[in-house]
Amino acid sequence: MSRHRAKVRPRYGRIALLSSSLAVTGIAVLGGTGVFSSAATDSSGDPGRTAIGIVSTPDPDPQPSAPAKVTATSGSPDTTVVETAVDDTALPAGSGSGRRIVFSESRQRVWLVDAGKRVARTYLVSGSLYDNLDPGTYSVYSRSEQAYGVDDSGTMKYFVRFTQGDTAAIGFHDIPINNGEPLQTVAQLGTPLSHGCIRQKRSDAIALWDFAPLGTTVVVTA
Repeated sequence: MSRHRAKVRPRYGRIALLSSSLAVTGIAVLGGTGVFSSAATDSSGDPGRTAIGIVSTPDPDPQPSAPAKVTATSGSPDTTVVETAVDDTALPAGSGSGRRIVFSESRQRVWLVDAGKRVARTYLVSGSLYDNLDPGTYSVYSRSEQAYGVDDSGTMKYFVRFTQGDTAAIGFHDIPINNGEPLQTVAQLGTPLSHGCIRQKRSDAIALWDFAPLGTTVVVTA
């Protein structure tokens, strides 16, 4: 009676299962040591899809970024100068004390400061095109709700005068009207454009008018 040798068939299913188990075990071990990030996302950006093989390097001590503004680009196209943003509405240093109006010629801005040292209002204005006003401390000496300018300077409202120029008084008023047209736009405030006075938007001119009775201190800074 003859013997038949049984053919041994490879168990491909078991081999595949064993290989898969070893691979999963290896990834789990490496993941526990921090080699693989378990929270990494794939290239689609979907946090619900995990990408294998991305190394995570978190910042151990993140710092909050300071407010900054881009001021210039110099040197190579890849070089950008960045500096901390400056608050242009801050009251100028050394601008007096007590209840007062402050006007900065260089910043073309006015501040109304109350007796409690609080800035009640600040806004852009248009001062003189000419060097006719020296920095210093003045006082309101005259007021006219309706006024008429010299030459072609038109008519203006809420005129609060605090000093005298070479040919006319210098003070605060709204944007003058000449032949039915304003001599400048509100958008141009912040740029010197007047013949000598300080031009304001109508609502700001009214606010200063209400704030500045005769005798109110006016401080002009460079």
